[in-house]
Amino acid sequence: MTSYPRLSRSLFPDLPVYPEKVIQFGGGNFIRAFVDWQLQQMNDRGLFGGSAVLVQAFSRKTDPKFDEQDRLFTVLTNGIADGKPVDSVQVVSSVSRLINPYVDYADYLALAENENLRFIVSNTTEAGIVYRAEDSLGDEPPAGFPGKLTALLHRRYTLGKPGFTVIPCELIDRNGEKLLEIVKRHADDWRLGEAFKQWLDTDNVFCCSLVDRIVPGYPSGRESELDTRLSYQDKLLVASEPYLFWAIEGPESLKKELPLAEAGLNVVVTPDMTPYRERKVRLLNGPHTAMVPLGLLAGLETVKDVMNDEDLFPFIRLLIEQELIPMLDLPKPELQTYAEAVLDRFRNPSIRHELRSISLNSVSKFTARLLPILLRYAEERGELPPRIVLALAALLYSYRGDRVPPQDEPAVLEIFDRAWNDPENFAATILGETALWGTDLNEVPGLTARVNAHLQELERSGSRAVLHELEKV
Repeated sequence: MTSYPRLSRSLFPDLPVYPEKVIQFGGGNFIRAFVDWQLQQMNDRGLFGGSAVLVQAFSRKTDPKFDEQDRLFTVLTNGIADGKPVDSVQVVSSVSRLINPYVDYADYLALAENENLRFIVSNTTEAGIVYRAEDSLGDEPPAGFPGKLTALLHRRYTLGKPGFTVIPCELIDRNGEKLLEIVKRHADDWRLGEAFKQWLDTDNVFCCSLVDRIVPGYPSGRESELDTRLSYQDKLLVASEPYLFWAIEGPESLKKELPLAEAGLNVVVTPDMTPYRERKVRLLNGPHTAMVPLGLLAGLETVKDVMNDEDLFPFIRLLIEQELIPMLDLPKPELQTYAEAVLDRFRNPSIRHELRSISLNSVSKFTARLLPILLRYAEERGELPPRIVLALAALLYSYRGDRVPPQDEPAVLEIFDRAWNDPENFAATILGETALWGTDLNEVPGLTARVNAHLQELERSGSRAVLHELEKV
């Protein structure tokens, strides 16, 4: 059996070393295959000439793999793009070093002295951008990510240095605004002064951003195959889909400072990212939510199964084309291009996306992703969107639990259990639960009767028969 060397700069001696321009909180799979990979694309095209210094956000234990591999790692890109298979590898060398503030707090604060550092990015999970009242400026370091950031920004301010452009990548709405809000709250707690808070506003830019890329992570079980293919071992290798999108709500000047789009990357700098968030929520997350109950009731297991199914795939395509896209406020060609990319991503043979995993908390997901479209469609057209209504009925039917055990909060399951105690009035009862939907859905003309009819059809004939009948209409 061949033994391959560990990835290091000795294997790639010609890789350039770039000055540090980015402070990066977090070194997980996603941010490396998303931000660091994009920095690499800019560097390869001679457009940026910079690297990221990685700050370990939470763990007190330093991961040795980064130094063992000279901060190099491989991104394996698998999937479908423009209808064609993609299978590529790239060594990423855009991470300069790793700082663990729990071990090297002085080195962490010293980052404030480097005026070449102009950008801060983060991916500390949704739980990272949270306020921690117990954090203080005297902690070395503060426990929370916003606390660490506040300490660094305050050091930058006291040195009289220029501020940063901060672009968080956490998957929460208005992430930049929320991060700035917590930083200011710490500034008040720590009595850092109004002048510092004013500097935060005038000398820094906190951008809201929306990230979109599926990154499954380390491809466990394929080590031998990949070692042979690469001729080296990489303990930090990360697998990613080809698709990438980044919407950054920021000033026009950011396009020149961070020339991501110029490097051919699917990145938009915009004064308002709301339409792009709508696009992702409606055209990627919405079809996911619609397919889950119908797919599970039809005996399917994965998103790819749905894409290969003769009944479910036409349902999803028509849902997107006839009910979702017409209700969105972006140029239709742009929405259609995005929708085709979504379908390619759903077909990705390298990603096993379980319908059961997507089904978690399906009621709240339907309320956030599809219900606004249903209500707008009914109001503007005076009729119901047939496929969204069927998806709603299938969702309600699946929460009966005899065929597909539902996964949701206990309070939600209790509401359904009570409603199912009166099967004849179930549709009206559950649609009237404002705690679930934020409104009484019985007030939508024709919805209760249509949902009730679908429930009876699903009970009598099953999901495939209902899909067949729907397409006859």
